[in-house]
Amino acid sequence: MWVRNNRDVHGTFPGRSGTYSPAHVLLATHTMLYQRPEGDHQLFVGWCEGNISDTVPEDSDHYDRNTGYDSVADLRKRLSELLPVMAIEMISTSRNQLRTNWRTLCLGACLLAIGPICSADDSYAWRAGVSKTVITPDTSVWLAGYGSRRPPEGTLHDLWMKALALEDPQGHRVVLVTSDFQGIPKSMSDKVFARLQSELRLERHQVMLTFSHNHCGPRLGDDLVDYYPIDAQQVAMVDEYTQAMQDRMVRLIGQAIDQLAPASLAVGQGVAKFAVNRRNNREADVPTILAQGKLLAGPVDHTVPVLQVRRRSGEVVAILFGYACHPTTLSFNQWCGDYPGFAQLEIEAKHPGAAAMFVNTCGGDQNPLPRRSVELCANYGHQLAVAVQMTLAKPLQPLPAEIRTAFEYVELPYLEVINRESLHTALQDGNGIRGRWAARMLQQLDEGKVFPSSYPYPVHAWRLGNITMLGLGAETVVDYALRFKRELGESTWVCGYTDDMIAYIPSRRVWEEGGYEGGSNLYEYGRPALRWSGEIEDKISASVHRLADLVGRR
Repeated sequence: MWVRNNRDVHGTFPGRSGTYSPAHVLLATHTMLYQRPEGDHQLFVGWCEGNISDTVPEDSDHYDRNTGYDSVADLRKRLSELLPVMAIEMISTSRNQLRTNWRTLCLGACLLAIGPICSADDSYAWRAGVSKTVITPDTSVWLAGYGSRRPPEGTLHDLWMKALALEDPQGHRVVLVTSDFQGIPKSMSDKVFARLQSELRLERHQVMLTFSHNHCGPRLGDDLVDYYPIDAQQVAMVDEYTQAMQDRMVRLIGQAIDQLAPASLAVGQGVAKFAVNRRNNREADVPTILAQGKLLAGPVDHTVPVLQVRRRSGEVVAILFGYACHPTTLSFNQWCGDYPGFAQLEIEAKHPGAAAMFVNTCGGDQNPLPRRSVELCANYGHQLAVAVQMTLAKPLQPLPAEIRTAFEYVELPYLEVINRESLHTALQDGNGIRGRWAARMLQQLDEGKVFPSSYPYPVHAWRLGNITMLGLGAETVVDYALRFKRELGESTWVCGYTDDMIAYIPSRRVWEEGGYEGGSNLYEYGRPALRWSGEIEDKISASVHRLADLVGRR
């Protein structure tokens, strides 16, 4: 909406060019409220000639944009949410006189809208909205992961996609999406981001699309396109399901925004210890090592970051939590969310009406061990839910209502782009996945395609109050979480599996060691190379620190 700016304000309190700057609040149609830029709660009102309009006036250089609200109706809604009966000192001015009086303002009176400085309780200065939707396929889309044909054989429990929208008093918004997908490919997320920009005016830096990497979830688009021995019917079903999920994701985000209402945010941190570094411990040996009470080898991140969203009424509407571990407890062909699914169900049962939302932090080289039974899977979910509940039972750290966001792509170089001769060799070596990949790459070369020497890697940095939340694409190994928490602060959330299921993202240590996560296995993800360059950790770190500086590190 538009209002006349300080050129039309008379009296002793100048506008943006002087001591005071306009706040979000407007009184009636002839009054403008000012606050000190230092952020104290003194309110000054000056006479304002002109009217409030929902349209841009012809002489728009005489007007200021009231960011964060699109219409008078939006502002009235904001007022009804935040304004209790209150009194403020009003200074009404004319060209010939200045007088001061007191008035009591209440809901439905001459106020059109109110900003956060007038809130009776600043701890509810956030606005939050939550939405959720079932994403369990109703067709025979195969389950994702494990490189084999996996038609569904039933449902253990439903799969979910959930969205948390947040807005600060200045109108800055972010939306975090969590899901029980194995992976969201760039071909899908790019279309979602484009629609969010055109339909909801959300820019890329405002939205993170995360996926748990659940291996009992459905295939999407061209994610791991060479991984499966698919046929034309399966391709058609996956394409149809993927399009439906794009539509549903955009709708879900819009619904979360529609639910924005005053809320408080608070964070804490718990511990769960079932994740095992799979690079340093043979799976068959883990039960014996645990039974003997010995320590397992290798770096892990057993922290459980927790964020609680609560309404003024006391109702908890969202509980966001994370853990660094593959959701690969189960390998059967039934739909379920693996251990994160069990954890979310248990948390939601204890908090009726709340959405429990899981993010996989940096679990690329971490497994739940031992595994392969529903009983173990439910137990790991229970352990994670208990960690969340114990954290919520302790005093949490309130988050000031402020959002800052930054995003960029960083080009991650391949060690060597694949060539035709190597592809012909791969075509004949008897490995099904490698053979399908080689055939597809050769077809692209025959069509004249030139393979890129790097891949655009998405990096997000959000500042939510006094914590930093990072969003990193694909399967980051645990070293990234440990490093960035050490460098940016232990309260930093380091979320992997964001925006794009690219491949494993090894640290320099893992790259030098080689093996599954650090070696020559990029073909499984359809990349035109076998291995990353050894410098990718340095490039990601430089990007993270650049963005952290932009949003304001601790």
